[in-house]
Amino acid sequence: MTAPAVRFSGITKRFPGVTALSDVSFDVDEGSCHAVCGENGAGKSTLGKILSGLISPDAGSIALHGRAVRFESPRDALQAGVAMVHQELALCENMTVAENLCLGALPSKRTFVSRARLHERARALLAEIGADTDPARRLGGLTVAEQQRVQIAAAVGSGARVIVFDEPSSSLAEADALRLYELIGQLKRRGVTILYVSHRMHEIFRLADAVTVLRDGRHVSTDPIGALDEATLVQRMIGRKLEQYFPAHVGGARGKELLRVEGLTHRGRFEDVSFAVHAGEVVGLAGLVGAGRSEVAQALFGLDPDATGTVHLSGKRARVRSPRHAMQLGLGFVPEDRKRQGLVLSLVCRENTTLPTLERLSRYGWIQGRRERAVARQFFERLGVRANLIDAGTSSLSGGNQQKLVLAKWLAAESRVLILDEPTRGVDVGAKAELHAWIDRLASNGAGILLISSELPELLNLSSRILVLRAGRITGEVPRDRATQDLLLRLMAGLTNTEAVA
Repeated sequence: MTAPAVRFSGITKRFPGVTALSDVSFDVDEGSCHAVCGENGAGKSTLGKILSGLISPDAGSIALHGRAVRFESPRDALQAGVAMVHQELALCENMTVAENLCLGALPSKRTFVSRARLHERARALLAEIGADTDPARRLGGLTVAEQQRVQIAAAVGSGARVIVFDEPSSSLAEADALRLYELIGQLKRRGVTILYVSHRMHEIFRLADAVTVLRDGRHVSTDPIGALDEATLVQRMIGRKLEQYFPAHVGGARGKELLRVEGLTHRGRFEDVSFAVHAGEVVGLAGLVGAGRSEVAQALFGLDPDATGTVHLSGKRARVRSPRHAMQLGLGFVPEDRKRQGLVLSLVCRENTTLPTLERLSRYGWIQGRRERAVARQFFERLGVRANLIDAGTSSLSGGNQQKLVLAKWLAAESRVLILDEPTRGVDVGAKAELHAWIDRLASNGAGILLISSELPELLNLSSRILVLRAGRITGEVPRDRATQDLLLRLMAGLTNTEAVA
């Protein structure tokens, strides 16, 4: 028998106050797509970072194709044929796409970088994954999904024989995710081995040949995908059965109008966007990457001073001048990019949780520490944030727990209108069900929710009705009882007569 492409033996990794991995052992077959599943904090990303040389294990060993290896850096791993596509983007935003793709091997002519060869190389790498991004663009000016594609191109173009994909589709819309799945199929046909970290059940069963489950840093099981069904896999991941539920808010009558948007426009981003959100309803907003969904959300929250149009909150016209003003008016916003827009990573968890409510928790200009801690603990417990201390560093949390922290601060603020942009991005299946229940609970208690999501099943399950945004314009509104994934995809792509559903 040939040696496995990757063999993990007794891998253990400890961080201050927590054991991320404890005696984890399993094999990954050559040329396979091997999924690694588990709740947030189970140790999945840590395992991927160990394999790719970002961190070193405290105990245990790794063998590649039967040969023991120990990497001191990502460069060592890359030289051995291991690359990683990170969930949280690991690129230089102040540099161009081409510079990021060729970083470490910049083509030169004499002592100067050859821009022509640089862009030629970058175009070839992007073309290999079907991306048409301009290599001359600054990376920080791209959307999260476009940046993710650049990161994937860099890993694939490195010639690695083992690639770790850490939640690669978490920031991709449906069409982009489908292209990713096709790319992974092509890589497998070339004999590339894929270690695929994901929470998404449908893509695990679509892509994986075998599945390893981790829970609380320990190995639970490794099985061929054909030996599992979704219910069994979820139960192994979270240690309990996950019951499906029907959102309660859709059975109730919607209340008064909380938000009305008329003619919201920013030329080149979105135009003449008009809709309303009532108390007790979740209004979904669907669209492909680049349709303008996040840009509309940012404008509503006072982040786009050049946007025009009118906004009414609870029947009164309001000019939202800034995020601070938006919060004073009862608006809350969970942004798409939690690290750059949703959290202050240098602050501790407690401070992030209470940021929007500091005035309420202060007296004579001084924060009342006891009340602040009580609020933080309350919402840590409600949302199941996994952190040993409310004073733990925010940057030390897993991606899913950081996402819970973003939602926690708006729950604490008791916002009447919540704009949720990809609220469950990077969140495991158990935590996602908990967040869905919270969204439903908020709507049932009279809040108005604008839900933006690239996951169509999420929109279909939670929304009272769904608006479709295409090329910056609202092109259709679909009631819950008529909404299907196929219809939404066709509207998003402009393949259906919108008058038939509006």
